Amino acid sequence: MNDPEQGIVEQKVRRAVGINALRKIGAIVVEEQQTDTGKTSMLRWFVRYGWIVLCVALLLAYAMGLI
Repeated sequence: MNDPEQGIVEQKVRRAVGINALRKIGAIVVEEQQTDTGKTSMLRWFVRYGWIVLCVALLLAYAMGLI
């Protein structure tokens, strides 16, 4: 039979492994959120200023006789 102390030790080990796994999952989630935030800010920049860049490019192309 299992010794009660061994059962306690096994329970503590399982708990420690679970806590470690939750920390790793938390770190992955934080990294994904930071990546999403970066993509969102880049998309926001393109929405704000992209049309200006497009207009300038079209004016240059028109001035050069490409369109």
